[in-house]
Amino acid sequence: MNLRRNLFNCYLVFVVCTSVANVHAEEWRQWRGPERTGVIAIDSWPDTLAAGELDSGWRRKLGPGYSGPLVTEDRVYVTETRDQKDEVVRALDRTTGEEVWAVDWAGSMSVPFFAAANGSWIRSTPTLDGDDLFVAGIRDVLVCLNADTGEVKWKVDFVKDTGASLPSFGCVCSPLVDEGHVYMQAGGGFVKLDRTDGSIVWKSVGDGGGMFGSAFSSPVIATIAGLRQAVVQTRKQLCGVDLQRGKVLWSQDIEAFRGMNILTPTVIGNRVFTSSYGGGSFLFEVTGSADDGFKATQLWRNKVQAYMSSPVVIDGFVYLHLRNQRFACIDLETGNEAWITTPFGKYWSLIATGDRILALDERGELLLIRANPEKFDLIDRREISSKPTWAHVAVAGGQVFVRELEAIAVFNWKKAAPAVSSASE
Repeated sequence: MNLRRNLFNCYLVFVVCTSVANVHAEEWRQWRGPERTGVIAIDSWPDTLAAGELDSGWRRKLGPGYSGPLVTEDRVYVTETRDQKDEVVRALDRTTGEEVWAVDWAGSMSVPFFAAANGSWIRSTPTLDGDDLFVAGIRDVLVCLNADTGEVKWKVDFVKDTGASLPSFGCVCSPLVDEGHVYMQAGGGFVKLDRTDGSIVWKSVGDGGGMFGSAFSSPVIATIAGLRQAVVQTRKQLCGVDLQRGKVLWSQDIEAFRGMNILTPTVIGNRVFTSSYGGGSFLFEVTGSADDGFKATQLWRNKVQAYMSSPVVIDGFVYLHLRNQRFACIDLETGNEAWITTPFGKYWSLIATGDRILALDERGELLLIRANPEKFDLIDRREISSKPTWAHVAVAGGQVFVRELEAIAVFNWKKAAPAVSSASE
């Protein structure tokens, strides 16, 4: 009887896990996918990106923007900056690309230095949780919308509400939703908000706002050394933060030129990987307990430097696009490079499933790569856009969603059932 009950329980767990995996495979609701890792659980992609295997669907013109698209069973959510003065959020029909609703608000600024060359557009990728759509504007403003209708539920202006300086490079962090709260690196720090009304619960670690303070990274939540916590990268530090009180549990200084710590931290068990522009690549191990305190110890440091591209981890190896535009494979155990390629573009967004990596180069080229620590194993490559593609690529239900600088384009894998039929220009 006990054996039968155990088998039934295992079956239930299998069904639930399979259902969750299938939901995740059909949708793309936040920065870097279901777990914010760039890794998804679906059947492997075809062996070619050629037409006939990956076919064009609909394409819709938009104003410029860097936010990655979000995808549900029947909607696609995109943002844009209009006429260099307003920010716009649009809900599109997933099948046709036709607009379902649009909402806008005043929101623009000019970013300085090298960033200005690529435009002063909305940057943060929104987050969708239930029927709440959380959108962070370039001027450090977070807006909660009804995902079905576009109605504004609440709005928080972090500059006004926290007294922080306007971030010189604009708000970059993508909102993180967890257990009734929203977490943002905004207002010159790391902020926890009540998701029902946007009220600030606490404000924690940060470097202040302005030129050298406002974060470029986005947080993750993980259980490390037995405690569920937020892992946050500021312009100067990598930290673990207590979710209830906002207390910093552990921290490590991260060397970076002009504070360009941009990557989303990568958690592997009790270890955290990051890489910075001007600093190098690092692996830390977190030990300790809530009672005795936590400590982060550097296990290794490698000279290779990332820039803006967050990595994917497959079978104990980090696959990382570098500041020098090369792609690298790093052994997590030793910190040694398995290989480094010749240069590509300035930025890649990466998605992995099984031993396959799909990479979108900012020059509009899509690459299909086999994760192989022995060599750089490029399966196929294809130019899919003549325009810059800085926004993070999204994959959901056999479809690839590419946010070009001034459009959203959808592509369909041959093995998936067709889901598109018309275009809206």
